[in-house]
Amino acid sequence: MAPVTTAPTPDDTDAAEHPDDAAPVPTSVATEADVAPGFDPVDVSVPDVDATPPAEPTEQRLLRDLLGERALRLGLTAQDRLWGWLGPLLVTVLAAALRLWDLGRPHTLVFDETYYVKQGYTLLQVGYDAAWPDEPNASFEAGNRDIFLDRADYVVHPPVGKWMIALGLRLGGPDNTWAWRLATAVVGILAVWIVARVGRRLFSSTLAGVVAGGLFAIDGVGIVHARTGLLDSFVMFWALVGFAFVVLDRFDSRRRLARRAAELIDAGKDLGRWGPSLGIRWYRLAAAVALGLSIGTKWSGAYFLAVLCVIVVLWDASARRTVGVTGWANGTLWKDAVPAAVTMVPLAGLTYLASWTGWFLNQGSYKRTWAADHPGEGIQWLPDSLRSFVEYHVQMWDFHTGLTTPHTYQSSPWGWLLQLRPTSFYYRSVERGGELPDGLGTCAYEKCSVAITSLGNPLVWWLGTAALVLAVVWVVWRKDWRGVAVLSGVVAGWMPWLLYAHRTIFTFYTIAFAPWVYLALGYAVVLALEHTEGHRRRRRVVRNVLLGVGAAIVLVSVFFYPIWTAKVVPFEFWQWHMWLKSWI
Repeated sequence: MAPVTTAPTPDDTDAAEHPDDAAPVPTSVATEADVAPGFDPVDVSVPDVDATPPAEPTEQRLLRDLLGERALRLGLTAQDRLWGWLGPLLVTVLAAALRLWDLGRPHTLVFDETYYVKQGYTLLQVGYDAAWPDEPNASFEAGNRDIFLDRADYVVHPPVGKWMIALGLRLGGPDNTWAWRLATAVVGILAVWIVARVGRRLFSSTLAGVVAGGLFAIDGVGIVHARTGLLDSFVMFWALVGFAFVVLDRFDSRRRLARRAAELIDAGKDLGRWGPSLGIRWYRLAAAVALGLSIGTKWSGAYFLAVLCVIVVLWDASARRTVGVTGWANGTLWKDAVPAAVTMVPLAGLTYLASWTGWFLNQGSYKRTWAADHPGEGIQWLPDSLRSFVEYHVQMWDFHTGLTTPHTYQSSPWGWLLQLRPTSFYYRSVERGGELPDGLGTCAYEKCSVAITSLGNPLVWWLGTAALVLAVVWVVWRKDWRGVAVLSGVVAGWMPWLLYAHRTIFTFYTIAFAPWVYLALGYAVVLALEHTEGHRRRRRVVRNVLLGVGAAIVLVSVFFYPIWTAKVVPFEFWQWHMWLKSWI
């Protein structure tokens, strides 16, 4: 009989043309790692082919269903564990170098530092936000700082971020310009580490986590904010910490559920109509504290609390349904949602209230004695201190909702993701031989420019927008929980501003949700790798494309770094960076 031949498949042809790329042929020979302790590899007696393989333990089976095979394999090898720490460390060191080098440049208050650095200073000196005389910046920058007035200033943001700036002033000394920005630099560096680590856990991929963290390390939005003493970096940082704890809670709670459900199943018991309780969710409590600190920096942190509370309940419902709880909806409501509501929201609220301790302790604080001065006004059943506190918050709310004063760099939130109208934090220019202000040196070109422009790397943000669209598609089409996690920060940090487009708002607010844009790009990398797994040629194409795009992003960041960090450059060089008219 003639031998039967078959036409090669495309993958077979690829392997034949490129033998180095061919997948290894599996063998039936057991290695030392495959055998149980005490088994003698020399004994190669033929196994019983009809023997039934041992059943998988119930807990392991449930874990596989709840977490997925990739998550269970993460960190199994020493190499993966090593790179799981070394990779994030390397991108964090890179972030530190880009953020800390010449941090004191320029030697002047930049953009809204005029509010927050001086407010942080008075918090250190008198414990509350003191008012300043007219035009105080020149005196403050020259070292004559104790010129603030003996009365409180009306400020419209909670105190957490300003206290963090004050901590940097205490550590570095207010005479050092870099100390004004030390706190934002530190949280900007730590945020890169968190993104890399949480991305690794989120995608079960060290590479994807390092990609997300690396993009954060070299992007202009992260660099500019880390080098400027504004509040928005702290909103981002504490929201990111809360998100990281929520992700950890997902894995921890599912492991608890698998263990408790397996105990019931193995004992021949029913899971119950609502399923087992999971006990105290410590990561969830930690998330509530972090989110309370985010709100205690700016009220916009409340949107992160709302979105993440919804997500943890949705994840709990999915987990109970997966293990076979018949009444999973009611079980989620009474054993997960209600406990979350009565713990996370009040704990975040108490954290926010505690952040105002300095205001309560100082009678000189703004509106601190309002209740005593207005005995018949406000909420009468509250203690005087809380009545004054509420009145202050009403005034803050009126300010935020009514702010419509035009500004040169205000922008519509519809253009934020594409960075259509970036914010100029600082700009100076002089002719050749002229002395630049703020300790920047002398102009050696025909005309010099010095700029700090809060503009993200265009490739990062344009591709990041596409990656967010991809995440939406994958959530709708494949119900991928990772896409939900990626979108959560953008939903909380960007979408609410669409309701306030009439207000005076700015593109630099994007720092609050920037980590989730970088995670979206890491997610796109994971999807590309997953959908080329087992296809050598396609994987090679994807790898080359990723390397090419990554190299282009690095080059663009190198190109833009001088206008992110106040370097003296020729005026023409600055013009080369103004790719869109709206960037000027």
